[in-house]
Amino acid sequence: MRCGLTAGQRHDAPQALPLLQGLAPAYLVADRGYDSDPLVAALAARGTCAVIPPRRKRRHPRPFDAQRYAQRHPVERLFSRLKQFRRVATHYDKLDAHFLAFIHIAATVLWLRDC
Repeated sequence: MRCGLTAGQRHDAPQALPLLQGLAPAYLVADRGYDSDPLVAALAARGTCAVIPPRRKRRHPRPFDAQRYAQRHPVERLFSRLKQFRRVATHYDKLDAHFLAFIHIAATVLWLRDC
């Protein structure tokens, strides 16, 4: 699992490529927040198929694999389970490094519970 912190008002799409550095996935499944032409073009140049539904206000929506997108629910469940940790949900930590460290600890705890 890779994760990075950004300011709350920042858009998610610019963070996708740095998180994929060194990885070569066949597919990238993401929500509408990641629907941007530069990201989709960069993924296509890398040989990664973008499974991202188009934003509703797009003039020319591009096709996407709805069946593959439906497999995204385990990721959503992971975020839901992470938010069950009160310290993650309420952002008690004042420093970003401490908050990110606790997210890593919480993800490790969840992973160990599932083993």
